[in-house]
Amino acid sequence: MRTAIYLENGLYFEAEGFGAEGTAVGEIVFNTSMTGYQEIITDPSYAGQFIVFTATEIGNVGVNDDDNESRGAYTKGIIVRSYQEGYSNFRGQEPLSAFLKRKGILGICEADTRALTQMIRDEGAMMMIASTEIFDKNELATILKASPRIEEINYIREVSTTDAYHHSRGAWNEKLHCYNEPCPVKKIIAIDFGAKLNILNELTAVGLGVEVVPHTVSADEIIARFDAGEIGGVFLSNGPGDPMVLKDEVATIKRLLAHKIPMFGICLGHQLLSIAHDKPTYKLKFGHHGGNHPVKNLATGMVEITAQNHNYNVPDDIVEIAEITHINLFDNSIEGVRYKDEPVFSVQYHPESSPGPHESKYLFKQFADMVRG
Repeated sequence: MRTAIYLENGLYFEAEGFGAEGTAVGEIVFNTSMTGYQEIITDPSYAGQFIVFTATEIGNVGVNDDDNESRGAYTKGIIVRSYQEGYSNFRGQEPLSAFLKRKGILGICEADTRALTQMIRDEGAMMMIASTEIFDKNELATILKASPRIEEINYIREVSTTDAYHHSRGAWNEKLHCYNEPCPVKKIIAIDFGAKLNILNELTAVGLGVEVVPHTVSADEIIARFDAGEIGGVFLSNGPGDPMVLKDEVATIKRLLAHKIPMFGICLGHQLLSIAHDKPTYKLKFGHHGGNHPVKNLATGMVEITAQNHNYNVPDDIVEIAEITHINLFDNSIEGVRYKDEPVFSVQYHPESSPGPHESKYLFKQFADMVRG
């Protein structure tokens, strides 16, 4: 299937398609993870983006029902060097192409992903358009120019749950190849900005009963339930897009902070806590996307290899109100903070892995200890 690609820097090329047909506009980023393409594609934080995979072979293990990181898939498309329709894995249930077609996601292969990755590193993340219908460069450029940029769209409304629900699944049991049954001791609320399912699994794995609520939840409701002893804390999830556009969500978090409710934030939740403390985030040149980012824990001196997926970061002057707990050894950007005189901490990276290393899961136990304490 012939596919045309046009980037806002003027680059036009054609490649082959193996996913859904149609035309899509989004932001192009690259991911350096060597495994876990299904988890990456179904991560809601990629809403509105095209993912360039630096791993050369994609599709070789197929897809299955257990490895999805959300109930949907919100990325605009994926770009790979070599796609394998035939898969070989005892857990595989269908080829990746069938999954992409069902979810309406473009799949693009036979592209020079090395050159694209180098270009994004040099010029930064940018908007692009891909189409299996339109092959006129000028027409594609016109459509792209008229389309809103990713920072102008509130993708949280698309990926957040609309109704509250209790998460009843535990962590993945690697020996039995199934999910454990959770045994909750203390209940928390998880505000869903696009939460990965494995984050919720890890929260239940440390004894927390997790009620997932929409991003529109009111501060009054949470405060009332906290004061009544019904919940012991609030988790702020990951999610897509520019955190600076989420004015209502920041206002809610500010009220929770004023009430001294224990909170833990990951990725977007980490960024929203910074903004709620009047420390605006900034956009990185090409973001951190991959499963091989070294992060130093400043309290222990240990280096954790982490999974990351974010385009935005908290500012250096957050040190005025928070203790820096983790830093990225690639670029020295801030990866974790603990706020002074508040039962609140957060990290920019993904301690739940899926895919990625498992070295940072201790953070979920820290949150559970804070909630129970």
